[in-house]
Amino acid sequence: MTKQEIFERLSTILQETFDTEASKITPEARLYEDLDIDSIDAVDLIVKLKPIAGKRLHPDAFKAVRTLQDVVDALHELIQEKPAA
Repeated sequence: MTKQEIFERLSTILQETFDTEASKITPEARLYEDLDIDSIDAVDLIVKLKPIAGKRLHPDAFKAVRTLQDVVDALHELIQEKPAA
């Protein structure tokens, strides 16, 4: 899955789950300040993102996330990881 595809899925989730206006959804948008995603919403978002990654998401991977691009990058990295042998 490409970063663009991840961003598009993330955009859909934000619109459908959090009623976020499409015009606010940009790679530079800050989750807390621009999109009003609080810590509880962030947990819900991680749950919604799990099927995209196809594996369990560790909340620690998202602690440094501030913008939508950070979310896309973190997810892309998780998707690219090879399973432990």
